[in-house]
Amino acid sequence: MLSIFNSIPTHMDYKGQKLAEQIFQGIILVSAVIGFVYGLIIEQFGWTVYIVLGGFAVSCLLTLPPWPMYRQNPLSWQPALPETTGETQQKPQENLKKKKHK
Repeated sequence: MLSIFNSIPTHMDYKGQKLAEQIFQGIILVSAVIGFVYGLIIEQFGWTVYIVLGGFAVSCLLTLPPWPMYRQNPLSWQPALPETTGETQQKPQENLKKKKHK
């Protein structure tokens, strides 16, 4: 049963994250404008809140799961460097002299 959960992709690429953010903001903005106008016409603020909450629910449904449209531009990572055994390598930051602040 756990293999079912392991097979579900849980990542988005950077362009997918940007697209999800734009979709989220667009839906919230459109639902807020529609809710405000409709609530103003019928003079009921409650309907404005309901429409905005409905827009929020739709935007969450479209943007929170990692749909395939958010995974179309994967990054190509560099291969991992092999571990060196026997000797310890210093990091480049450790080679720099540390300055003392006065």
